Amino acid sequence: MSTPRTRREFLADVGRGMMVTTVGYEVATGLGLSPALAGEASDTLSFGPLEPLVTLMQETPIQRLMTVLADQVRAGTSLRQLVAAGALANARTFGGEDYVGFHTMMAIAPAFHMSQELPTASQPLPIFKVLYRNTNRIQEHGGRTGEVLHAVKPGPTTGGAVHAEQLREAVRHKDVDAAEQTLASLTQGSTDDAFNEVLLAVQDSTEVHRVVMPYRAWDLMSIIGKEQAHTLLRQSVRYCVKAESWSANARIDEPRTLLPKLLEEHHLMGRAPGERQAEDAWVEQLSLTIFKASPVQAAAAAAAALAEGMSPAAVGEAITLATNQLILRDQGRTAQSEVAGKPLGSVHGDSIGVHACDSSNAWRNLSRVANARNCFASLILGAYQVALDRSARGGDFLNWQPLPFGWQLDQANKMTDAEILLRETDEAIRGNLQVRASALVHRYGELGFAPRPMFDIMLRYAISEDGSLHAEKFFRTASDEFASTRPAYRWRHLIALARVTASEYGRPAAGVAEARSVLRLS
Repeated sequence: MSTPRTRREFLADVGRGMMVTTVGYEVATGLGLSPALAGEASDTLSFGPLEPLVTLMQETPIQRLMTVLADQVRAGTSLRQLVAAGALANARTFGGEDYVGFHTMMAIAPAFHMSQELPTASQPLPIFKVLYRNTNRIQEHGGRTGEVLHAVKPGPTTGGAVHAEQLREAVRHKDVDAAEQTLASLTQGSTDDAFNEVLLAVQDSTEVHRVVMPYRAWDLMSIIGKEQAHTLLRQSVRYCVKAESWSANARIDEPRTLLPKLLEEHHLMGRAPGERQAEDAWVEQLSLTIFKASPVQAAAAAAAALAEGMSPAAVGEAITLATNQLILRDQGRTAQSEVAGKPLGSVHGDSIGVHACDSSNAWRNLSRVANARNCFASLILGAYQVALDRSARGGDFLNWQPLPFGWQLDQANKMTDAEILLRETDEAIRGNLQVRASALVHRYGELGFAPRPMFDIMLRYAISEDGSLHAEKFFRTASDEFASTRPAYRWRHLIALARVTASEYGRPAAGVAEARSVLRLS
């Protein structure tokens, strides 16, 4: 831990931050401001040319942040650079160990993807929203004095090489230093190999944040570059080490014995993923099997399908359709579980369905970018987690009926005009009418109208509303799954998004109004 700065040193750093704001981070680097901003401690983690912008993200007073970010954009700083600086500031400050901090990290890449769906003038808006949350939490956490990540040197490895299970063993022994040093050794080689080794440790449990964090880190690498892989993956490693202390029962640890057993029983080790395509009915049947099964049975069903040579895409599609049912069937928060911002009947934030859908989306995407062994593992554990979420978190999901149904569906089915359906959907969201919003989107899709106008409604509220830390992630999850699901079933994902959007409406996100003002958006 670096030595706390004196008041004089702090004010000097703030002065440098103002200089960076004035001249831009490239010029500031040329003036030699970067080393001073990074601090003098030998173990300080620094990011080279990006360092002044990273520091600016940490130290700019939150009351000025939106103005400062707008000035950066007008001076030529790209949105990718802002995203990179925000992600690195987050990693250095929190190291994957702060609840609001790591949720914010996982929202950064979705915010960038959302920005690409907007007109040019509006593209900074979702990014500014998340960066506001990022800087605010960093300063609540203590700013530079509260940083978790410091420079780490590669550690010794067994027999001169980093063996496959060395990182996982360090995590299981809760040895954060050994785990960090092993990861540092791994990232000196192939980024893809290091990523796959991290997944071995992740697969020891299917807790939602443990699963989603490495995928969001990988997604960030596609935006800001794989040269930041070490810093981004360190968050997952540290989270996994910390999570080892939470293992209180056999169910939490079950994947670490079940997964190798299924890989062996179904002869999946050393095999390449299959390419057999699936009919609609096959996907629907596997989805229902996974949804209704016990966790062990669901995992076995996925393993059997993969062993038969079915394509990972088809198995992943079935898994995400199963988790989608958790949103469509959820009865919402009960009187006992409602809290501020998440009232009775709400399904946004950390609800069973939103968490499950974010997890299955992560598993499905991990299966796409991982090696063959981890492709199989991701889908087997993804199926396991669906059934676990359905059975272990309460609720009679097997008997509850999925939306849309009832009177609201009957009313929506009388409508045939696209513009009327869009307008009514917007009004339903503003009225927090979850069932009506779901029915209207179902009817809109049933009539074959273009999805973009409906997504634009959801995008507007994913930006404007707080969403209890999940608005950006879930919008990205739903839009990603819509794009990669066959036409017969894809509208279920947009129906779920409409329901969650109607649930979360009415709680505007901090910083958004100010961001609109400084960006001169009406």
